[in-house]
This record gives sequence, C-alpha cells and structure tokens, in this order.
Amino acid sequence: MTRSEFKFAYLQPLFADVEQLRGEGAYRQLPAPQPSSSLATDDAPLGMYSASTLIRNSYSAGVAHADALRRLVHAGEVDPQSPWTLMRGALENFATAVWILGGNDRTERRRRTLALWREDMRNRAQHEEDTDHQPGPGGKTGRERRQDIADLALSLGIPTTSLSKPEAGKVIEEAAEDAGLKAREVSAAWRAASGFAHGRYWPNLRASMPIDAVRSGPDHYLMALVIDEDQHRPLTRHTRTLLHRLHDRYQARATAH
Repeated sequence: MTRSEFKFAYLQPLFADVEQLRGEGAYRQLPAPQPSSSLATDDAPLGMYSASTLIRNSYSAGVAHADALRRLVHAGEVDPQSPWTLMRGALENFATAVWILGGNDRTERRRRTLALWREDMRNRAQHEEDTDHQPGPGGKTGRERRQDIADLALSLGIPTTSLSKPEAGKVIEEAAEDAGLKAREVSAAWRAASGFAHGRYWPNLRASMPIDAVRSGPDHYLMALVIDEDQHRPLTRHTRTLLHRLHDRYQARATAH
C-alpha cells in the first residue's frame, strides 16, 4: 500500500502528541516525582524497585512505538501488519503505566509494582541462563533479585503469593476502565493487534482488507491484503486515550500538593 492509498487522518492526533515529545536525540521523559508527592511516598520503601521507574520506562517505550509508526507512515511504507504491531506496543505500555498508577490504595500500587518487577527479573534470569551470563563482583542474578523482591514485599505486608505474573489482558482491561473506556472494546482491538504481532492467521481475515486473490492450489488462495483502517482506527483511539490518562494520572500523583 502506498502513502496515497492509505488515508491516515485518524492517526494524526496521536502523531501530533508524539511529535511534541521529540527532542534532540531522545524523547522527552516524564519528570521524576517530586519529593513530597504521593508517588514519591509510594516509592520510598521500594528502593531500586520503584513504581516511578517502571511507569517512566513504559511511557518512553510506548512513545517510541507510536513514533515508529509515525515515521513508517510518513515514509509511505505501510504494510498490513506493522501498524497493528507498533500500536499494540504503544497501547500495552501506556496501559501498564496507567494500571500501576490506578491501584486503589498505596499497598495495592506497591503490590502491582513489585509483581511487575518480579516478572521483569524472571525474564532477566531466563536471559542470563540462555547466555551463561554471570554478574560481576557484588552483583546479583535475576533469580536472586526475584527473591529480594519477595522479601521486600513481605516486609511491607504484601504476600508473595500475590506477586504472580500480571496477565496482559487483565492489565489492559483494568487500565481501560480506569481511562473511561469500554474494556471489551479495548481488549478486542488489542487481541487483533497481538494476533498480527505473533503471526496468527485469523487477524488477516478479521482485521485486514483483501484486494485480490489468486488460486495457488486446489484448495488454496493467495490473498493480497491491505490494512483495514476502520478496524485499526479504534486501536489508535484507545491508545491515545490511555496516553492522556497516563499524563493526567502521573501529574496528579507525581506532583507535590
């Protein structure tokens, strides 16, 4: 699909948001929480496993995914899969940050934070084992850090059993509700995007637009597909709403009152 064939007006509001965050060689970051803010209080006993670190990292990753799509569109190189995959990366990251910030009380926000850190260290441990990596003097492995996180949780009255891997679908549903969106609609758009990201076949039939088909065997056809903008538009709208909710939530919790 060429740029002239792809009517990308619905992407422009999100792209405008992202362009404002571009700087010289890097994207503008969320500021560190002010010392007497609610978020700084959340962070105080967590040390290196702070909520603000995860939130700010998710924000940056989400912006980078959205901006990658902006650059792809402006280059006129739009295929049927990449816009879904990139927007999925933006939505998941913004939703994760909103989810952390949206805990009903301080204990729940800390629980969510430590659950995500523990999963982060599980993935780190897997990578260390795959690459035979050993930390330097005084360093700790991912497995050791997972235990540190469990011990920290217990010291804060948070049971280790509550630190199970956060389910992406659940995180997205709860973040959607927090942002005033319909969780089912956001989940449906996210599920299609995940299907494209993982090379599943069904999203090609449900969320792409066939423009040609050629018989390639007795029971097979080779289809030419382009992105279905009507299907991709809701995902873009949900992603932008979550970005704005993230800004609002962070401003409220990271600013001293």
